[in-house]
Amino acid sequence: MDSPPVSPTPLIKSNETAAETNKGEGRERYSTRLAFYFSAVGSAVGFGNVWRFPSLVFKYGGGAFFIPYLFALFLVGIPLLVLEISLGQHFQLGDVGCFGKIHERARGVGLASIACGYMLVTYYSMLLAWTFNAFFASFRADNFWDQDEVSGTEAKEYFYQTIIGMDIVGDDQPDRLVGMNVFYSLLTWVVIYFSLAYGLEASGKVSYVTMGFPLVILFVFLGRSLTLEGSGNGINEYIGESNWGIFSDHPEIWSRAVSQILFSLGTVGIMTAYGSHCKRNEPAFLNSCVVALSNSMFSFISGFAVFATLGHLAYLEGLDSVADLEYSSFGLVFGSWPVALGTLPGGQHWIRLFFIMLFMLGIDSAISFMEAFLTVLHDTKLFHNVDRKRASLVLTACAFLLSTLYATDAGLIFLDSVDYYINFVIILVGFVKCVAAGWVYKIETQIECLGSKIVFVYITTTFGSVLLACAMWFGVGNAAAGFFGLVISYAMGIAYVGYLMSKKKQEDQTLTWSDMLFDLTMSNVMKLREDLVSSVGHIPVAWAFLIRHFIPQVLLILFFLGANATTIDEEGNEVKMFGNYRGYASPCQILGILTIVFAGFLVVSSLVFPKLYEALETVDETEIKVDENNIDEIEMEERKKVETTGSVQLSKGELA
Repeated sequence: MDSPPVSPTPLIKSNETAAETNKGEGRERYSTRLAFYFSAVGSAVGFGNVWRFPSLVFKYGGGAFFIPYLFALFLVGIPLLVLEISLGQHFQLGDVGCFGKIHERARGVGLASIACGYMLVTYYSMLLAWTFNAFFASFRADNFWDQDEVSGTEAKEYFYQTIIGMDIVGDDQPDRLVGMNVFYSLLTWVVIYFSLAYGLEASGKVSYVTMGFPLVILFVFLGRSLTLEGSGNGINEYIGESNWGIFSDHPEIWSRAVSQILFSLGTVGIMTAYGSHCKRNEPAFLNSCVVALSNSMFSFISGFAVFATLGHLAYLEGLDSVADLEYSSFGLVFGSWPVALGTLPGGQHWIRLFFIMLFMLGIDSAISFMEAFLTVLHDTKLFHNVDRKRASLVLTACAFLLSTLYATDAGLIFLDSVDYYINFVIILVGFVKCVAAGWVYKIETQIECLGSKIVFVYITTTFGSVLLACAMWFGVGNAAAGFFGLVISYAMGIAYVGYLMSKKKQEDQTLTWSDMLFDLTMSNVMKLREDLVSSVGHIPVAWAFLIRHFIPQVLLILFFLGANATTIDEEGNEVKMFGNYRGYASPCQILGILTIVFAGFLVVSSLVFPKLYEALETVDETEIKVDENNIDEIEMEERKKVETTGSVQLSKGELA
């Protein structure tokens, strides 16, 4: 029987703009792909590209560092970025909603991800506040930079004592709030609020400035620094030499490279949120590669600008090497680099321009952390209709209050400690995301085909053997024993899985070994890839293999590798950094470790008690009006048939 005719009235107006769509029930869209690139790259590029990446290259063997870095970029970072952007585009939801769609017990994975970002932005915002403080301090009558021949050490002490207010701190315990930093923190959060409250259109316009301006300034700095005496020596120390012994002396280099990539690319729900605001038929794989490579290129170029300038400063001070200067973290951006810029004609203006660049680099990242949380909030049925301005106000106000811990005179110590442990959370989040996507997706279908015993024995074998290897490697301290334990335990487990599968085949003669092996090893992630490809276009098959059989295992090993890293204390003894980072007092260590515990709790509690997070159930897509530009070409053809012949009836859910 023919279907009844349908009204030719379109479900949405074809001439709606992205901003107009958001006024109703629809989802705001990036107007162009370039707008997405500016937002995503602006989010990825931040403080870490300027002060962390160049110092890591210098500290970990120069050119040798690029081996683990490129390994991390292409085999871990880009695949995870593809996962986040693709999930966001396909499900049109933030992190919690996407992983809830994968499995209701995986909501905690997305929740741990955005919780990590929220914890991170509370101290990241204080870096912006300190930059604000330093910028405005350069206009005061007692401007520190007015002095002649300021050294990097003096500049660093000025930053610690005057800007942060650490002049009277004792025993790593906070004694007072630093009023100016509270004020500048409030100012920072006001900027973040207004960038969030008025939607994607406002934040997109902000990103054109905050991404474009620092890029121009970076090339200006680079061009100027390359003309300075001694710059060549600095660049040579940055990239011209390679210490290949670094791999045996400091095996944590692999963990640091991966955490740098994951930290910089923002794989904590940010890109899922941004992907959810893209049209469904956008090429997610291409977009991910553009964002990741742009981020790495910015880091690489920053290193040249940094070390060319430091080479000049070393020349002026008669030092043999850049290593004699402060070349990392706060000592670089608030010490050596501005001091070097101050030696140029009109030095104070170069320094002010430098602080402006730092702030603009950081503000994009801070906004994106909050956008990830706000997207998740608005996806839920509970908060879907809450006004964006009101929700933004509550989120930013709470974050501002939490950030006051870092506005104390011990703020830098707490920030440094929490930042160290947050890197473990980022690795943990990456691990559970890959497990959810590669192992949990459609697991019910896999169990239906093979039986629960085969499936769970295989999962236990895969990850249990890695855990055993880590225990022997890092617990006993013998890498050979760890490798032996990995091989033996995995072989025994797989042998048992093979035995169970042979019994299954005897029970059902229609099963073939090839089908069973595929169902066991790749069916979950290949089904996910198939579903994603239907929306976001081409994704290589190699991506599916990496998500299931490479990245989670590597991240698990790197988590324990990082936790086992050691350092030399003041008495010359080798001590583990985890739990004793820089010898800071217990409150700092406990606060940092609690960030890991909290993220783990969210994942485990959701796995065991999924009903705890039912309040985060998302609005069904059939209830959300969509932008016509989001409908792919096949669906558009179906719509034309409906409007011209009335022979096919499509529901709003099918079009969405």
